[in-house]
Amino acid sequence: MDHHLISKLRIDGARLWSSLMAMAQIGATAHGGCNRQALTDEDKIGRDLFVQWAQAAGCTVTVDAVGNIFAARKGTDPDADPVLIGSHLDTQATGGRFDGVYGVMAGLEVMRVLQTHGVDLKRTVEVASWTNEEGCRFAPAMLGSGVVAGTYTLDFAYERRDRSGITFRQELERIGYRGTAPARARRFRAMFEAHIEQGPILENLDATVGVVTGIQGAYWFDVTLRGVACHAGPTPMELRRDPWRAATPIIDAAFAIAKANGPWGRATIGDLKAFPGARNTVPEQLVIAVDLRHPESAVLESMVASFREEVAQLAAFAGIDARIEQIWHMPATRFDAELGGIVDRTAQDLGFSRVSIVSGAGHDSLHTAQFAPTAMIFVPCAGGLSHNEAESATPADLEAGANVLLQSVLCVAND
Repeated sequence: MDHHLISKLRIDGARLWSSLMAMAQIGATAHGGCNRQALTDEDKIGRDLFVQWAQAAGCTVTVDAVGNIFAARKGTDPDADPVLIGSHLDTQATGGRFDGVYGVMAGLEVMRVLQTHGVDLKRTVEVASWTNEEGCRFAPAMLGSGVVAGTYTLDFAYERRDRSGITFRQELERIGYRGTAPARARRFRAMFEAHIEQGPILENLDATVGVVTGIQGAYWFDVTLRGVACHAGPTPMELRRDPWRAATPIIDAAFAIAKANGPWGRATIGDLKAFPGARNTVPEQLVIAVDLRHPESAVLESMVASFREEVAQLAAFAGIDARIEQIWHMPATRFDAELGGIVDRTAQDLGFSRVSIVSGAGHDSLHTAQFAPTAMIFVPCAGGLSHNEAESATPADLEAGANVLLQSVLCVAND
């Protein structure tokens, strides 16, 4: 098939929507969402259906040792590095119908188009469904892609436990998805991931496609403030060592640091624990969960340094002992500029409004970018809601993003 005819290929939007709605029935919740957590019975059913569909689309399916599924259509040049499309099928406990699964179903649509039109490409094209992207059952998140990238060892993944104490390995074997292929990085010409934005920017800008330039870096900290517990009534205010005296200005400082590093600076106070936690007792200890984010590594490190300095100064001023523990770090990730340019030009050629955007959430693409040139394609979701049963996206936007994915893959796979 010549270049002109290839450029006219489009995915079947109705079929894409039908596939998404079929997957949405697996683990469907009462309020219209999905509960298809990693390595549950529901995850197995979803995996089985994807494998069945991929094989029907002429793909060869392999599963690696951490349960990642790869559906491949062979190219004409066995020595050419393949093109990878990937996302995930697992959801949050009260997740939506599009987060992750859209990227896998859009990849499946690419395969279906290639089969329907008998298109032979130079490069092999593969669709990956990564294991345990969400991390809500087995922490940490993005575990399957993380093992392949070398961020985590296979043994580390196998030893993760859910709240019931069941190990990742036990559940992987129970559902029959502990594969035999090595869970390690391979050479790829490109990796593409289509995803709903999970935020409100595209919707607010009335844009159809987000050309994702990278993923924000993040630090999670627990800030522990220790004072002296005492009775709420008899102890005069000026004689108290109350950790709240440090906590409130520290929280304000976190927000001020994010604002000073706008528009992409982020500060979130996601949890706060008081001990002993009695209404009529000044707490002995407060633990504040802090999340700081920025897409530029240098800026993020500066934000963290400023926050540490503020905590030390404000706690000392209030006479409170302070300790900061780093819980997690997600490095800021830049995606491949060449692939981003291809996505941008493709969206323009297809007539879609598009903007450059940074992902505020982590994705498997964070890990694939460590071993393959990577690009992401965002489409809007209503109100920016995600990780929510009310998560919603329009068939037209989903079709648009999948067509951008298709033509971007065709461009790179036949270069």
